Amino acid sequence: MALTPNHFSIRTLDLEATRQFYVDVLGLTVGPRPAFQFPGYWLYRGDHADYANAAVHLIGMDPNDPVGLKNYLGDRDVASLKGSGAIDHLAFFADGLSEMLAHLKKCGVQTRQRTVPSIGLHQVFLDDPNGVVVELNSPATEKLALEAAV
Repeated sequence: MALTPNHFSIRTLDLEATRQFYVDVLGLTVGPRPAFQFPGYWLYRGDHADYANAAVHLIGMDPNDPVGLKNYLGDRDVASLKGSGAIDHLAFFADGLSEMLAHLKKCGVQTRQRTVPSIGLHQVFLDDPNGVVVELNSPATEKLALEAAV
């Protein structure tokens, strides 16, 4: 499976200040984001028509409504969100979903999978030995092909 860097995600209790920094200081632009059940922004480094240009994903932590985020990405201790602890996960574009899933199973790596239908993306989440979450993004059509083969 070939991997290409895709995006990094930051969990934050101050979503608006974080958005403002990446937009005003670094020049990224707010663009389309799937309708996840938690607040956030996708910040683009190019054309908004291609979600591959969403280089930074901001994940808002709403202490009054944490359920959507916990259900999708899991819980995080708010005290850990300083410095690089605020980096939620690293993501790569990947091809060869079937082969990668077989490889991960052979290696004994546990995964969590989600499909984002609105953008045709299948996500495989796993944890590295340090607890860093790694996301592998594949076309949702590869997941559908796997399901059809069963």
